Amino acid sequence: MPPTSSSARAALRLGDFTTDKRVVLLMGLAVPVGLASVVAAWVLLRLIALCTNLAYHGQFSFADQPIATGHLGLASVAIPVAGCLIIGLMARYGSEKIRGHGIPEAMEAILIGKSRIQPKVAILKPVSSAISIGTGGPFGAEGPIIMTGGAIGSLLAQTIHLDDGERKTLLVAGAAAGMTAIFSTPLAAVLLAVELLLFEWKPRSFLPVAMAALVAAAARAYVLDAGPIFAYSGALPFTPAHLLACAAVGVLAGLGSGVLTSMVYAAEDLFEKLPLHWMWWPAFGGLAIGIGGLIDPAALGVGYDNIRHLLAGDLAFQAVLLLLVVKVLIWSIALGSGTSGGVLAPLLIFGGALGALATPLLPQADAGFWALLGMAAMMGGTMRAPLTATLFAVELTGDVGALLPVLAACVFAYGVTVLLLKRSILTEKIARRGHHISREYRVDPFDLLRVRDVMTVPVQTLPQAWTVGQAIEHFTTAHPVHTSYPVLDGEGQVVGEVTRADTLAWALDGSQHGQTLGEALHGRELVYGYPEELASQIADRMALSGAGRVPILDRASGRLVGIVGRKDLFRSRARRLREESQRTAYFRRAPSSKG
Repeated sequence: MPPTSSSARAALRLGDFTTDKRVVLLMGLAVPVGLASVVAAWVLLRLIALCTNLAYHGQFSFADQPIATGHLGLASVAIPVAGCLIIGLMARYGSEKIRGHGIPEAMEAILIGKSRIQPKVAILKPVSSAISIGTGGPFGAEGPIIMTGGAIGSLLAQTIHLDDGERKTLLVAGAAAGMTAIFSTPLAAVLLAVELLLFEWKPRSFLPVAMAALVAAAARAYVLDAGPIFAYSGALPFTPAHLLACAAVGVLAGLGSGVLTSMVYAAEDLFEKLPLHWMWWPAFGGLAIGIGGLIDPAALGVGYDNIRHLLAGDLAFQAVLLLLVVKVLIWSIALGSGTSGGVLAPLLIFGGALGALATPLLPQADAGFWALLGMAAMMGGTMRAPLTATLFAVELTGDVGALLPVLAACVFAYGVTVLLLKRSILTEKIARRGHHISREYRVDPFDLLRVRDVMTVPVQTLPQAWTVGQAIEHFTTAHPVHTSYPVLDGEGQVVGEVTRADTLAWALDGSQHGQTLGEALHGRELVYGYPEELASQIADRMALSGAGRVPILDRASGRLVGIVGRKDLFRSRARRLREESQRTAYFRRAPSSKG
């Protein structure tokens, strides 16, 4: 009987999860990643303040001050142009990875870059984003810090012997910790990791990511303000009528999400047509920012004050409309030009403005409540992350009472964008680089099937007493049904497997024709399985070994009881596809008969 392999032994330990003790190591590594991400967030916010003070106030100061353009007049247009030109130069001669809003770049690193981020990206991304936002760019700090935190996790992982999955876990842990540090939203940060970045739902990744977010939440209080950054306590009775109103806000935000996504990539397409190197594109985006700042200075910068005003409900209708139009235009043009900055804070402003504008048409609620729902719904629809957006709004405001209305709005916004748009604002950028991402996560059908459910019985075999010459004759003149056959000894034990490739090599060699199959196969490793194993384990074993057919042995006696080939696995997958595509009504009304 062949010795029991490690993969076969694993079949005896099947459970709900495949996580092992290495998750403890990853959780330990997540602690310094979380702490470092908080420091990075603090540095980023200070850099933004410094750039703002240098550009608009002429002061070398780290104090938080609003962007003021009134005393500069037309000269204020040159400030974002200069800032974006610097970013273009940094991207050209530093790293192209700093272009954009950060999350697609993190997703791309995870999916096709083996979760490896270059050290210079960890430095250039926050610096470029600080320059962009500090010189008036209408962006948020969360995308850059997600990329920067991810870079911190990736760099730490690259100094240790880890596999790609473990390296990905630390990258995402840093991203979640960075988002927590900026917004004080650890639950939403963990959900963002699950819905957008991990591309799996496993304890081996969830536990370290949650640890990093928790550490960041605990450490944040020592370097940044504690508590929700947009404290709010609005309420709404959740009746069927109010549910319809929440759904209407969600649908409106979903349609707005489609418009925003289309505008960003329409702007990118226009820049692609310019007869200039992409290094110069951000400068044109900066020009749009500067002109927009002349029309409405409130549209410049990260805009946290705008979010507070929208939640307070103290902005006039005309002011909200102007803010929405100007910020959408300059944001989409600047982002399409390839400058650096995040999308979360702008999405909150866009959604909040839509909710505020629709308030007169909606049921009576606390001031700013419909703006809150618009914020969450716009984020959930645009990023295709409804659960993240729901918890994000609750944690951002501390308003647990708004949970159900917010969830309703996010669900409908998500439904609209899923039905109307093939890709989100995040995945469209990756698709334009030639990569496809599926955002649907489900259990592998092979994980639900045992080998005994897919194996073929009985099995055609060859005796080990046959000579190599007989085997060659069998494959060349007997029209064999299969490309390989298990070889049995006199007691029915499998001693090896002969393939068509083996016989071809033997025929060309000619020196082994007199040997028995037992002698020719002696010492060759046999790939095999057991009936109680999962079909996925056999599929993995076949993929790693290159075997086209795997003998299945009885665990007690070692005797051959079946065989699994590629066609057996394909057959089971085809059956699952038919189950998902064929629609059947099991309870149907019988046709009436006329007497």
